[in-house]
Amino acid sequence: MTEQNSSERVHEPWDTSAAIAGLRDAREKWRTRHDRHAEYGTQGFPSRRSLDRIVGLLAAALFPLRLGPPEVTLAAEDRFVEATLETALSQLAAQIRLELNYSLADKSSPATDVAVENIVTQFAARLPALRELLDTDVEAAYDGDPAARSVDEVLLCYPCLIAVIHHRLAHELFQLGAPLVARIIAEIAHSRTGIDIHPGATIGRGFFIDHGTGVVIGETAIIGNNVRLYQAVTLGAKSFATDAHGAILADPARHPIIEDDVVIYAGATVLGRVTIGKGAVLGGNVWVTKDVPAYTTLTIASSRAETRSPGAEPHIEEWRVAPSI
Repeated sequence: MTEQNSSERVHEPWDTSAAIAGLRDAREKWRTRHDRHAEYGTQGFPSRRSLDRIVGLLAAALFPLRLGPPEVTLAAEDRFVEATLETALSQLAAQIRLELNYSLADKSSPATDVAVENIVTQFAARLPALRELLDTDVEAAYDGDPAARSVDEVLLCYPCLIAVIHHRLAHELFQLGAPLVARIIAEIAHSRTGIDIHPGATIGRGFFIDHGTGVVIGETAIIGNNVRLYQAVTLGAKSFATDAHGAILADPARHPIIEDDVVIYAGATVLGRVTIGKGAVLGGNVWVTKDVPAYTTLTIASSRAETRSPGAEPHIEEWRVAPSI
C-alpha cells in the first residue's frame, strides 16, 4: 500500500479553543468600553443588501422607462410605479424601524408605527420634486460633457448620476430622521462609483461631477445651483474641535459653501467653512482654505486670482497657492 500523497492527507481539526476564548474576551471588552448591545445581531440593524435593492426599486419608480425592467411600456408606467413604490416603501419602512429601534434610548419601548409611517409618508411625498431635481442633474451632465450623445446615455452610463440619485434619496431620509439608513445608501454609491457624498450635504439644482472618481463632499457642505466638479475634488473640513478628553466634536459648519455656477477642476481641495463665490473657477490641484471672491479664476500656474466682470478690466490679486500634497 503506497503512502498517501501529502497533499491528500486529512488533518485533524485545528485546536481553536484559545482563539475562540481570546476573541470572546476581546468582544466583551469592546462592548463594555463602548456600551454596545450584544443582543443586536445582523438582524438588528438596517441591511445594506436590502437598502441596495430598495434604492434600485426607487430609481426604477423615478425613471421607469430607463431604469425599470424592459417590459415597462409608456401605457403601463403608472401601474408599474404604483406597484414598485408599494414594494419599495414597505421595505424601506422595515429598515427605518430597525434604525429607530436601535437608536432609542429606552430599549423597552420599540419604535411606534406612527413614527415610521411619518418618515415614509413624508419621503414619498417628496419624490415628485426629487424627480424634477434629478432631471436638472441629467441635463447638466448632458450640457456639460460634449462626449454625451443623449440624456439617456447620461442616465444609463454616468457614475455621477448613480451617485446623485443615491445622494438625493439619502439626503431626504437624513433630513427626515433616518441618518443610518441614509449613510448606508450613500456608502453603497461610494463603493460603486468612488464618489463619496455625505447624505447631510446640501446640493442645488443642475449638479454635475465629470468622471467623478475620488470626489469627497462633507456632511455640512452647501453647494449651489449649476455647480460642476471634476474627479478627485475634496470639499472637506480643515480642522476639528476636541473636548477635554481629546474626542472630536462635530462642528455644525465645518465644510465649504460653493455658490452658484462654480467650476472646480480635478484634484482641487477646499477645506473649512470657506465660501467659493458665484461663478468662480478653481483650477486643478489648488489648495484653498480661505474665501474666493465671485467670478475669480484661481490656478496654480499663475499663482494669482483674476476677478472679472462683464465690460470691465479684470482685478488681479496675487495669491500664494500651493498644490495639494
